[in-house]
Amino acid sequence: MKIESTRFGEVEVGEEQLVHFTYGIPGFPDEKTFVHMGHDEESPFSFLQSTTEVNLTFLLADPFAFINDYEFILDDDVSKELDLSLENPPQVFLIATVKGELENMTVNLLAPVVVNGINRTGRQVILDKPEYSIRYKLFPDGLPKEAVKGG
Repeated sequence: MKIESTRFGEVEVGEEQLVHFTYGIPGFPDEKTFVHMGHDEESPFSFLQSTTEVNLTFLLADPFAFINDYEFILDDDVSKELDLSLENPPQVFLIATVKGELENMTVNLLAPVVVNGINRTGRQVILDKPEYSIRYKLFPDGLPKEAVKGG
C-alpha cells in the first residue's frame, strides 16, 4: 500500500508496518491507522505516520534506551484489549517533541504508546503516575558525542 506524508513523501508500506488504534490517539480520535517506521536499525527513534493525514507524524522514542527505571503497570482492561501476555509483551514507545535544538527534545512519560507487535494493535495509555512528566528532557546533560558526529 502507498501512503503520502509531508515528512517522507510517497512511501510504500507493508501490512506488517500498520498499527491500528481502536480509539485513535488522544487529540486525534478519528486517526485509527498509522504506519510504524523505524529511523534506522540501531536507532532508538522511530515514526508513527497517519495513513490518512499527510501532516500527522509522531516522533517516537524507545524509553528503555534512555530511562533505566521507567516502568508502569498496564490495567487488565488494556492488556486484554491489546491481547498482551507474558508470551506477547507490549512494545512501548514515548512520543517525543523537538522544539528548537535537538538537545532540548522532551518525551511524554505519562502517556506511552503501547503496541501489540503480533496483531499490530495499539493504544496511547494515560498513566496515573504523578512522578512522571509530560515534558521529560531526554538529554539533560546535552547530546551524547556520537549523536553530534558528522557536524
